[in-house]
Amino acid sequence: MSETASKALGAPAASPDAGRWKALVFIALAQLMVVLDATIVNIALPSAQQDLGISDGNRQWVVTAYALAFGGLLLFGGRIADLWGRKRAFVLGLGGFAVASALGGAATNEAMMFGARALQGVFGALLAPAALSLLAVMFTDAKERAKAFGIYGAIAGGGGAVGLILGGFLTEYLDWRWTFFVNVPFAIVAAAGAYFVIREPEGGRNRSPLDIPGVILSTLGLVALVYGFTRAESAGWSDSVTVGMFVASVVLLATFVAVESRVKAPLLPLRVITERNRGGIYLSLGLAIIAMFGLFLFLTYYLQIVKGYSPVKTGFAFLPMIAGMITGSTQIGTRLMTRVAPRLLMGPGFLVAALGMLLLTRLEIGSSYAALLLPAMLLLGLGMGTAFMPAMSLATQGVEPRDAGVASAMVNTSQQVGGAIGTALLNTIAASATTSYIADHIAGASSRSQQQLVQLEGMVEGYTSAIWFAVGILVVAAGIALTFVNAGRPGSTTVTGSGEDVADEVPVPVVAH
Repeated sequence: MSETASKALGAPAASPDAGRWKALVFIALAQLMVVLDATIVNIALPSAQQDLGISDGNRQWVVTAYALAFGGLLLFGGRIADLWGRKRAFVLGLGGFAVASALGGAATNEAMMFGARALQGVFGALLAPAALSLLAVMFTDAKERAKAFGIYGAIAGGGGAVGLILGGFLTEYLDWRWTFFVNVPFAIVAAAGAYFVIREPEGGRNRSPLDIPGVILSTLGLVALVYGFTRAESAGWSDSVTVGMFVASVVLLATFVAVESRVKAPLLPLRVITERNRGGIYLSLGLAIIAMFGLFLFLTYYLQIVKGYSPVKTGFAFLPMIAGMITGSTQIGTRLMTRVAPRLLMGPGFLVAALGMLLLTRLEIGSSYAALLLPAMLLLGLGMGTAFMPAMSLATQGVEPRDAGVASAMVNTSQQVGGAIGTALLNTIAASATTSYIADHIAGASSRSQQQLVQLEGMVEGYTSAIWFAVGILVVAAGIALTFVNAGRPGSTTVTGSGEDVADEVPVPVVAH
């Protein structure tokens, strides 16, 4: 391995950047903005849909346009960060995200809204991997790295739920448009701070020529995959376009892997994903996000439509999940990671989240928030927070500096593609269960109020049917984490992407006093 690489991987030769903790503030702020944006719009969706005259069939595009662009372009964004420099990609991504957010807030019709969301996704794909890889190359000391990733993991996990609260306030007291405008000050502060504070370590840039075939194949393959799931939601699984998209996705991604194994400077060096720990993390994280994102959408609609909660009350209803995630990430994760292997946090973490999800399969129209939703959300938050913290750190550990952007992009890709698939897949399951329930029961409803009751019962039946699938997905994620992730606890060596032993231990988290 090169001298530069060994330095960046934790050898004592390089002195750490003096401004790294200040830099963490701005990186965390940018990450919070990106994660917020994935859920803040969920709360505003009913109001925006009404204002802009978006049909029920098209409303999912407010979420999907963002996910398609983000998920499809993340690998490209990670490679651009490695090529141009992470600081430059980070600042440019923030600027573009702010402009796209302002366009979304000013949208006058559905086409402008969908375009703004797609543009947010494009710049998010540049920004997110640059943020995570900056952390990976700036924090080289194992203890400091764990502390930094604990904070980052808490934001990545809890930020989505914060988005629901903020979205509720903005929608109810100002206007749904502020769920977009709020990104502008976030982006300006983060970009200005990053520009003046971040000093990227020398020698970590990958100046190899850009793998254009890889960019085209990966982007088209991921977009086809996400669009296939989205299309299935509205047109059904047997629809010819749906099937065509899945076939195209398999062909494109298989061709991408074949190309990457042969080209001199691949977009995604296969060493990044074939390493057992990272492969296991990308897969288990993606599955866990599939389960979580579908749930956010269901609970938002359940609380607002079935229970009649206001947007603000809905946002606050998600507080136990945020509290659980922060506790799981910064307390349980940090305290236990000094004693046990990462898989023993990730596996049980996903299982605790699955237990919370299992409680939600008992959801009914009259379910009590305190008796059912509160404990379920606490368990979900605790489990996901505990699992996220070691996953985020281990996914970029032991990676050569030239691959840091791409390795970070893979973390984000598994999350974004998982989120898009989760929303589409679980919505499809819920919609078909709702339709069949209403068809079976509507005949016996004579009055209008009885018919409305059947409609609501049908919605809840749909949600619980989909939540059963989410439980299964989380159990599979736990199994993958326990089986594939084999990095030892602190004091043992970590298996690296290149197959060498590196004296960069599994991070030892520090509990802030």
